[in-house]
Amino acid sequence: MHKSGFVNIVGNPNVGKSTLMNLLVGEKLSIITSKAQTTRHRIMGIVNTDDMQIVYSDTPGVLRPNYKLQENMLSFSESALGDADVLIYVTDVVEKIDKNDFFLDKVEKLESPVLLVINKIDLTNQKGLEQKVAEWQGILPKAEIIPLSATNKFNIDYLKKRIEDLIPEAPPYFEKDAMTDRPARFFVTEIIREKILLYYQKEIPYSVEVVVELFEDSKDLIHIKALIIVERDSQKGIIIGDQGKAIKKVGSMARKDIERFFDKKVFLEMFVKVEKDWRNRDNLLKSFGYKLE
Repeated sequence: MHKSGFVNIVGNPNVGKSTLMNLLVGEKLSIITSKAQTTRHRIMGIVNTDDMQIVYSDTPGVLRPNYKLQENMLSFSESALGDADVLIYVTDVVEKIDKNDFFLDKVEKLESPVLLVINKIDLTNQKGLEQKVAEWQGILPKAEIIPLSATNKFNIDYLKKRIEDLIPEAPPYFEKDAMTDRPARFFVTEIIREKILLYYQKEIPYSVEVVVELFEDSKDLIHIKALIIVERDSQKGIIIGDQGKAIKKVGSMARKDIERFFDKKVFLEMFVKVEKDWRNRDNLLKSFGYKLE
């Protein structure tokens, strides 16, 4: 008997979806920062054993869109409702429960099993947690509620066990040695974007996209050329920084993580290009992989 299934992780921004995804997969596939909208794509991580294949999927945080990029991010989250064998809806003890109720209505109508994860329980007490559980039981009565703390790795093993119980009998969907559905250069763009999110303030990280123009993998070295796309000339100046200090710092931080990810020496070159209002331009969003086929 072989079990296979798609386990899709959804929820509002900043509740810990990416941290949870990385714990369940056992690899750092999703970037994690304290800023909202860190995840922009739907990212799959595949866990294989002899008799099981679990395809986890991290999605962007659900929000009401203000521009076309966010519309496409929401479509990734909504697509995760359609093909889930098990849906993990992540909330935490801090956020307002009625936030984005338009999305919760869709979750409530799902036929597939829903595991409602209440994350960050280390930030509340027993009484506060019981109150949250009762509130969520009223909103998603069919869901199984699992309180946990992703950062403290509390109750993760129980969540894994419930997922394994719930996925159906099926042959594997991917090769048994596959770890993700994404190509190598995708993780380069994500690592660089993570460093930009960590290094720059205010709106800069949200106005940035990263494109890998060259990925040459030789025996001893990976040569990478990456293009940082911004919306305005002033943002280009901020990314580069005084005498190029800012972009050098980000490049150094990114290179170390890319070397760790691929376990190989990396030569990283980064350039900055202005594409006016790229977040609202369909042709560019499509070329950056934000359009669902």
